[in-house]
Amino acid sequence: MLSRTPSSQPWKTLAWDGLTPGPWVEELHRSDAVINLSGRSVNCRYNAENRREIFDSRIKPTLLLGELIAASPTPPRIWMNASTSTFYRNAYDRPQDEFTGELGDLPSERGTREPADQPETWSFSIDVAHQWEAAFAAIPTPQTRKIRLRSSMVMSPDAGGVFSVLSRLVRLGLGGSVGSGKQYVSWIHDIDFCRITDLLLEHPELADATNGIVNMTAPNPLPNREFMQILRQGWGARIGLPATKWMVEIGTFLMRTESELVLKSRRAVPTLLLNEGYDFVYPTWSSAVTNLVRRSNPK
Repeated sequence: MLSRTPSSQPWKTLAWDGLTPGPWVEELHRSDAVINLSGRSVNCRYNAENRREIFDSRIKPTLLLGELIAASPTPPRIWMNASTSTFYRNAYDRPQDEFTGELGDLPSERGTREPADQPETWSFSIDVAHQWEAAFAAIPTPQTRKIRLRSSMVMSPDAGGVFSVLSRLVRLGLGGSVGSGKQYVSWIHDIDFCRITDLLLEHPELADATNGIVNMTAPNPLPNREFMQILRQGWGARIGLPATKWMVEIGTFLMRTESELVLKSRRAVPTLLLNEGYDFVYPTWSSAVTNLVRRSNPK
């Protein structure tokens, strides 16, 4: 494993700044697979400095890995690279999958399919996704199969993760619907994320039907109103104050994050995995919440 903080990991970990080669390159030559999940958290305000870090932490490591894998005398047979289901448009009308999903508009195309009043910050996220996947495809690696992991929010009980943040709001009585409550929420349980990764390591050819694109998401996205109601029930919270759009804008500003993270409708579905017979351990949000709440309260 490569990490900026190798001493904090319980398994063998080598230091990497995400930008430059180092002694770890020898490990790459001996690896069967590379899984690149690097990227600065988007849970921040999209100011100039954070935008630069969001771009650089995704695109520069991806380009460097491409160069090293292409030049390796014994390249890995598989390279999985993180991507995002936010790549798909702001969809209410129908699910977005690997076969017929429509990508969001680039900033230069803003307004061609997205709502006219959509904030510019939403186009920034689409631009990140475009450039991220373009970097992944930029350098040919003929001996290494590439797979793009278009992941939705990964739900785990870890402190600081999205489930932890939402759960805290719920326990404070602030876990009502957000905005209209009609926007879809796509998510995936951490156990399914790991199991799917293992499946693709063993059978990477499954992604050939979609040119290497895999939607890493649970099969049942649901509207925010229902999503938050189920989360409240999981925590036994009887009250959940709703937040209108203007309240969300103020709240996310004070929390130093962006309203897009809760207001954009993400309706991604994993058609490829379902077609291949993958059996989700946690296909519904209610089953996932039951497990995550229990793991958050081990006593």
